[in-house]
Amino acid sequence: MNFYNEMYDANGGVREHYKGYAAWLAATPPERIERKRAEADLAFHRVGITFAVYGEEAGKERLIPFDIIPRIIPSKEWKSLERGMRQRVKALNMFLWDIYHEQEILKAGKIPAEQVLNNAQYRAVMRGVDVPAGIYAHIAGVDVVRAGAGEFYVLEDNLRVPSGVSYMLEDRKMMMRLFPELFAKHKVAPVQHYPDMLLEKLRAVAPQGIADPTVVVLTPGAYNSAYFEHSFLAQQMGVELVEGRDLFVKNETVYMRTTQGPQRVDVIYRRIDDDFLDPQAFRADSALGVPGILKAYQAGNVTLANAIGTGVADDKSIYPYVPEMIRFYLGEEPILNNVPTWMCRKKDDLAYVLDHLGELVVKEVHGAGGYGMLVGPASTREQIEHFRQLLLAKPDGYIAQPTLALSNCPTFVEEGIAPRHLDLRPFVLSSGKCVNMVPGGLTRVALTKGSLVVNSSQGGGTKDTWVLED
Repeated sequence: MNFYNEMYDANGGVREHYKGYAAWLAATPPERIERKRAEADLAFHRVGITFAVYGEEAGKERLIPFDIIPRIIPSKEWKSLERGMRQRVKALNMFLWDIYHEQEILKAGKIPAEQVLNNAQYRAVMRGVDVPAGIYAHIAGVDVVRAGAGEFYVLEDNLRVPSGVSYMLEDRKMMMRLFPELFAKHKVAPVQHYPDMLLEKLRAVAPQGIADPTVVVLTPGAYNSAYFEHSFLAQQMGVELVEGRDLFVKNETVYMRTTQGPQRVDVIYRRIDDDFLDPQAFRADSALGVPGILKAYQAGNVTLANAIGTGVADDKSIYPYVPEMIRFYLGEEPILNNVPTWMCRKKDDLAYVLDHLGELVVKEVHGAGGYGMLVGPASTREQIEHFRQLLLAKPDGYIAQPTLALSNCPTFVEEGIAPRHLDLRPFVLSSGKCVNMVPGGLTRVALTKGSLVVNSSQGGGTKDTWVLED
């Protein structure tokens, strides 16, 4: 496979936007780099930037490996990516409004109605609920990859509770602390204002008539794998971090328990899945949620970000239709391409996938975090046969895509500097008035040689992402 290298061109020359960095790297003694890497590890441990891995022994936390060679994106390239992501998130929000209201796209036959209405993430309780400014996905994480010829593709849309933005912010802070001279030489666009931008967006979607809204971050608690991020964002925005037990509902209004007595809550940035949000409406056994919060939400007395029911739009069985949504709602051609996708519920697609399992990536439609997937070229015969049985038993539970030649970037690994595959998750914020994003995002890198799976739960690391300003 031909892999696009972010730093070097096909002839081994350094790409224009990496030249300043490459010269610095060549002139820096290896022992200084090693010392700085150790310093970064120590600092991340001290701050507690860890995540829990499900399925491992209880309470075991890992440090997400951080690589000090940045991923650099030139300004022109970023502008095109930004336009494509704004377009995409705008269309996805219009799709969500539509399927919970008039369902025009389904009536027009652009998406099979049963694909949406029978989806496990479709919440019938949201039918006819007018969410503020028509925004369902206030925070979206769009995973973008670059393939062999250098072209970008959207790999998936994360609209439920996208995580990782704290690593983007901490990686930048760490690079600025370790190598201030690099930032003096490069015009790197800032990302530190993300928490301010997020708070501004959350305040903008408060229920009608609330001039000075109270915003909180709702976490499932300290045992959640992304708890560091929940507490980090609450602290950076200057708002309360709450658990379900800190909130209660009275007269269809949400209140927070405080030492001064109950305080009304207007906007909740929730990091809890729909299923666990309200034991009266969804899972009765949930101890994480707030009884009655759905009624308060339906009454328009509180805003939830992201909205209940957004999950249907980031389901992998809906992903193939996003280009159609862009054409239908915006009358535009998609700026960013989808990865070609076979839908295994279709007879012909399934036949093709079964014949080519060794070449394809097969994903569960509800899967996340790199779990429940087969990377054909990197799998054993037994793993391929296991997936064949899964596909035959439940074809509508899977999609398949070609194995993309994900771009790579020089990365510090045990044997020195070597190319490793990566992706990019920019964070897109919507409030109805506008769609904004900070320049850059979270670059995740597969640290295992040859691996195409970048998820931290699968041993991936992160890099700072630099967007160069003109």
